[in-house]
Amino acid sequence: MNRLEPNALLALSTGVALALLVMTASVFGEPGNTVKYVVSAVICAGAFVLLNGRMARMMKRPAVQPMIHADAPGTAVWAGLFPLMVIAMACAPVFFAGHDYGLLVIVAAVIFGLTIDSATRARRA
Repeated sequence: MNRLEPNALLALSTGVALALLVMTASVFGEPGNTVKYVVSAVICAGAFVLLNGRMARMMKRPAVQPMIHADAPGTAVWAGLFPLMVIAMACAPVFFAGHDYGLLVIVAAVIFGLTIDSATRARRA
């Protein structure tokens, strides 16, 4: 059995946390914003993945490495904070119900896009 890539697992766990945020924001946030949250999450994560490499080349930034490296095991611990942050964001609608949480969904979608970008870079390397 092949070993699963840690960056792919990071992207998967952040995606599950983003889905949790969208669900809690839909249930406990302002009524009628479910479609807006789902569309915002998909568009923002997709735009980040598609445009991050192009912007890096245009700004002449050095090549970005994957977040988790096998030779530095501490990077896995630090990268594990990304899903934790999104889960913490998912707690906000539960305690402060009735507000619009579109900005939280956008921020979490960008974090999810960052982890997807890291997973694709690790796969290419």
